[in-house]
Amino acid sequence: MAYLRLVRPFTLLPPLLGVVSGAITAWGSSSNPHVLLGEPRSVTASILITVAVGSACAALLNAASNVINQYYDLENDRVNKPDRPLVTGEVSMRSAWILAGVLYALAVAPTWLVVTYPAETLAEKLAAPWWRHECSFIYLAGMIFTFVDSAPFAGRTKANAFLANLTIAIPRGCLLKVAGWSMVASIFHFEPWFIGAIFFLFILGAMTSKDFSDMKGDEAAGCRTLPVRFGVEKASRMIAPFFVFPWLLMPIGAWTPNPWSPGHHILTGEPWTLTFLGLGLAAWGAYTVYLILRDPEALAATENHPSWTHTYLMMMAAQVGFAVAYLI
Repeated sequence: MAYLRLVRPFTLLPPLLGVVSGAITAWGSSSNPHVLLGEPRSVTASILITVAVGSACAALLNAASNVINQYYDLENDRVNKPDRPLVTGEVSMRSAWILAGVLYALAVAPTWLVVTYPAETLAEKLAAPWWRHECSFIYLAGMIFTFVDSAPFAGRTKANAFLANLTIAIPRGCLLKVAGWSMVASIFHFEPWFIGAIFFLFILGAMTSKDFSDMKGDEAAGCRTLPVRFGVEKASRMIAPFFVFPWLLMPIGAWTPNPWSPGHHILTGEPWTLTFLGLGLAAWGAYTVYLILRDPEALAATENHPSWTHTYLMMMAAQVGFAVAYLI
């Protein structure tokens, strides 16, 4: 049970869902390789196995990240989360390091077998040129970012108010969506990166909502998060636009012609679904901003402020909404 608490299984659903949503988005897009070859869209056994493996790897990568984060955040957690297994001694530091290494290997190595259509058999996937193993390189980048964020030898960007958010938003926002896309279609299109940018911008600001309740431990450990560096009220105002603006890119992308793909919009899902989804999420984000700004000090006084719950739910709703818009 201590090892299970260390990997924090309840946090593994969002990356798994993000990858599945990204794969469905690619399948329903104009970049589907079947469509590009003039063939009807089809769900093959190869696609189902690929998405199943890729989503499981995303969950394992997040589990490894959780372990390595706690490994390097021991001093923070002594103050903020004293019941965690490394703080209580239920799991040794050496065991945690070994566990992280095993999880990273299980998360990254299988993704070498993720190669898009027309490669379908195991032999065809293994024989594919290196540049077609796009998914594997994305997962490798995601692994590197976890060390850049937490480990002193890699920079420990979480000690810097702005770099901390950046090194979380890139892998957990942008690259997560692109990784899911890469399991069905090539990432060498503008659309997956536009979608990734939406989630990147949201996480860039919204993820700070979890830092307010950790201010005491972060400050003691030298982590200059936004609320530590600028104070609760100013940090709250700084992150407010990121709850609203990113979602407005959805209706913009749904109706704006793609200059690199004549005859298509930037987002090729059902445009009205994307429009209402984006406007709905923006309204939801505005309500969350209201909850934050009406009493900023409550963010630091409450371990699980409602804004963090709304952030989590908005992310999940956006993942499901994108999948629906590209299935219609």
